[in-house]
Amino acid sequence: MLNRLFKTKNKKPDYGWFGNYNSWEEASAVTQGYDQANILEITKEALLKVKNGGAVYERDSVLFDKKEYPFPLISFLLHTALSNKSPLHILDFGGSLGSTYFQVKEFLTPGVCSSWNIVEQAHYNDCGKQFFEDDVLHFFHSIEECQSHYPINLVILSSVVQYLPDPHIFLKKLASYGFKAILFDRTAFVRDTKDRITIQKVWPNIYEASYPAWFFSESGFLSHFEENYEVKGEFGTYVEGEAIMEIDHQPVGYEKGFFLLKNS
Repeated sequence: MLNRLFKTKNKKPDYGWFGNYNSWEEASAVTQGYDQANILEITKEALLKVKNGGAVYERDSVLFDKKEYPFPLISFLLHTALSNKSPLHILDFGGSLGSTYFQVKEFLTPGVCSSWNIVEQAHYNDCGKQFFEDDVLHFFHSIEECQSHYPINLVILSSVVQYLPDPHIFLKKLASYGFKAILFDRTAFVRDTKDRITIQKVWPNIYEASYPAWFFSESGFLSHFEENYEVKGEFGTYVEGEAIMEIDHQPVGYEKGFFLLKNS
């Protein structure tokens, strides 16, 4: 009995990041995927509470009674607005139903932000338009659709690129648009010279889900922007416990952000 109790006490959690898969398809075959209806519904209910004043702050569908501010993101956002000498049109790619928007909303004065535009999956867009869209916050199905409505000055990508099936194709295309400023926040990297595909098993107190997730080599990630962009800033995550991320219970991953400006 004592032996069983000792093993249970010292058992590593079954949640977090695991594996080193050869392809996204291989990892997808043993996960549920990110487009499950329960994730959208839980996120919607949480953000509605934030929007309506029933909660202070939401991150990854979890509600908090005290807001955590992504100060590097806020700093670079305000810096870009000041440099632009006019309010920004922001593209928040993969921005859920407005998580970052509501998190930093008090900083988005009329002189700083003219529009905050989210590009997301179709079912998120439909939900966003129905429950969250306002005079500043808008939802679009693609970058091109967003660009047809607003001249984007700053692109924000927070905890999103690692969940794309073909992130390097996307990053190459993102660089080709020629946006003035790009900000990557909460992006997963690995201490290795090559990328790693894992499975993320979400803690059940958040929601029941599992999906593939990339960890990038920094050099490979930034190589897409070497020709036309300069890294003006890099910073760690503001989320406690994500400065070091364990894969297979080994501390080999971490979250980091970069602020890029297009060469003049």
